[in-house]
Amino acid sequence: MGSYRFMTEWQIDAPPDAVWDQLVRPEEWPSWWKGVEKVVQLEPGDENGIGQRARYTWKSRLPYRLVFDVTLVRSERPHLLVGRATGELEGLGTWTLAERDGGTRLRYVWEVRTTRPSMNLPLPFARRIFEMNHDTVMRLGGQGLARRLNSKLTDLTSEARVAGR
Repeated sequence: MGSYRFMTEWQIDAPPDAVWDQLVRPEEWPSWWKGVEKVVQLEPGDENGIGQRARYTWKSRLPYRLVFDVTLVRSERPHLLVGRATGELEGLGTWTLAERDGGTRLRYVWEVRTTRPSMNLPLPFARRIFEMNHDTVMRLGGQGLARRLNSKLTDLTSEARVAGR
């Protein structure tokens, strides 16, 4: 299986509580995050959202859709969200939020394996294409979140690597 570690950071001129309120409502992501086609809640979770499970359908410029479920396994308002993905992607996604420069610094670390056989073919260029695609999707997410909050995205950094390297 193809294993990846993606890290993206956004700096948004909005307070952490406002950013948090958007992140914990993934069923609304398609309205502001280009690339998220659909999010369907499968389980509501407890009062902190732990156990909440949703099915995500993502579409990018690449000629395929990714469908996977994410279960929220950790939630510490307004600083930390951790979800476990299963399906066409398997692994952990971790959002960390911190107040910085009058706004919010978000870090998203996505450590996943691809399970779809066609995504695991040993093509020399495939990994770089997946990495560039991820960067594009995350840039669109940062821009969309800033617009949603009537704010500005003042910084975006991204790094990808094959897991284990």
